[in-house]
Amino acid sequence: MRKVLFALLPEVVLLDVAGAAEAFRIANQLVPGSYELEFVGTSTSLRSCVGLQLHQLQRLPATVPDDSIVVITGVSSVSLDLESAPIRQLTQWLAKIASNETVTLMCVCSGSLLAAQAGLLRGRECTTHHEYIERLGELEPSATVHANRIFVEDGQVMTSAGVTSGIDLALHFIGQQLGHKIAVAVARDLVVYMRRTTADPQLSAWLMHRNHIHPAVHKVQDAIARNPAAEWSSEKLAAIACMSARNLGRLFMEHAGCSPLDYVQRLRVALAREMVMNSDLALERVAERSGFSSAHHLRRVWRRWEPTPPAEFRQIAR
Repeated sequence: MRKVLFALLPEVVLLDVAGAAEAFRIANQLVPGSYELEFVGTSTSLRSCVGLQLHQLQRLPATVPDDSIVVITGVSSVSLDLESAPIRQLTQWLAKIASNETVTLMCVCSGSLLAAQAGLLRGRECTTHHEYIERLGELEPSATVHANRIFVEDGQVMTSAGVTSGIDLALHFIGQQLGHKIAVAVARDLVVYMRRTTADPQLSAWLMHRNHIHPAVHKVQDAIARNPAAEWSSEKLAAIACMSARNLGRLFMEHAGCSPLDYVQRLRVALAREMVMNSDLALERVAERSGFSSAHHLRRVWRRWEPTPPAEFRQIAR
């Protein structure tokens, strides 16, 4: 049995705690004796960032058992004062317990900043919520900070993007220890649509460029999203918006921050990415189904947004 200790601070983000905790709880139901959850903090009572009061917490223990998992959960951005007394106490404790090389550290959201403050990300690869990426790099200049990843694993230290990505990180760990079938069963119980991997970005292409309120641009984006592989041209897209191709291009740049055809290509790459990750289709077939003229064309466009070539990406995702 592995001890899973959730280290909590005042103004803790509840979803950072509840998501991962529920994943471990369900895994323990499926494989009894796998995990024992414990909630510890710098005080026995604290207030979460939504106002819910948490009581009867255990004090930070002097030592933790071998092979324990310590989950460092995030706090609200307004409470992220790294010089505050509770955070100083927690980071000192982290530095101490991390000397046990059998302990796995799982950081959720701004928990990565706490690990950096404790000196635990020195020379490591890591990530955090996209709002804190720059700050994480400043805190630990020797770290390789990945700006758009769901989670990153570097030895015994795992860091994640925030909130719901804590579930992905817990599922990843459960899959490593108890096997893929158990992790899938936990994901199904949690009603998680798809288990995301360390290769997945924080910002989905299906949601990017849509933080605007222009109805015509949204109408065109909806049409593209329904069928990215269709033979889209500037004229066809403009016809959907009932305007000229030139005017649509201007509105796209103003409201979406990209051209209409760039948006088409980004969604085609996203579609191809899903097929590369979740199927054994040859790249030529993937290209055909996602709207590219050839595998060579797919690779060329893929390089614009994906740092890892398709074949290598498939291997990492698997």
